Amino acid sequence: MADEPVKGPASYFPSIEKKYGRPIGEWLELVKQRLPAKHMELVAMLKADHGMGHGHANAIVAYVLAAPPVQKE
Repeated sequence: MADEPVKGPASYFPSIEKKYGRPIGEWLELVKQRLPAKHMELVAMLKADHGMGHGHANAIVAYVLAAPPVQKE
């Protein structure tokens, strides 16, 4: 249903874009470029290198790690 609110990590995306001034796609790509890495290593990177709060960093990392891997042809 189109009227259902977004749940899970993606529910943070609008506030992440507003607070940090970059599109969510850039944040997702930044994390993907650091793979393979552990969840908390990626969260720590976003916090230390980009000043992101723990909840926002955790949401981005959780979203990336939950997505199915893209297969290269």
